[in-house]
Amino acid sequence: MILSNTESIPGKQIIEFYGVVTGNTVRAKNIGRDIMAGFKNIVGGELAGYTELLQDSRDEATQRMIQQAESMGANAVVNVRFATSSIAQGAAELFAYGTAVRVAETAGGSS
Repeated sequence: MILSNTESIPGKQIIEFYGVVTGNTVRAKNIGRDIMAGFKNIVGGELAGYTELLQDSRDEATQRMIQQAESMGANAVVNVRFATSSIAQGAAELFAYGTAVRVAETAGGSS
């Protein structure tokens, strides 16, 4: 599956549009990460536990978006975007979305 945050993919021609595809996950912080984040707020530095949590969330939301695109027959997703929102105290949603398409292997060919 080709993913792109642009409207097109260089060297590929979009031959079919399938529509918007999405993937999301809701994750909660845990007490261990909160304690370490509190220490980091005092001394400064990256909140590695939260960085890892967000990366895992992005990966899961992206995989869900890809699964939806594959089920439609797409071989690429263009205009991929990510959004986050607070769901409840200590929990956040990570949302991935884009447009599922079928691309040809070359600008003049078909797949």
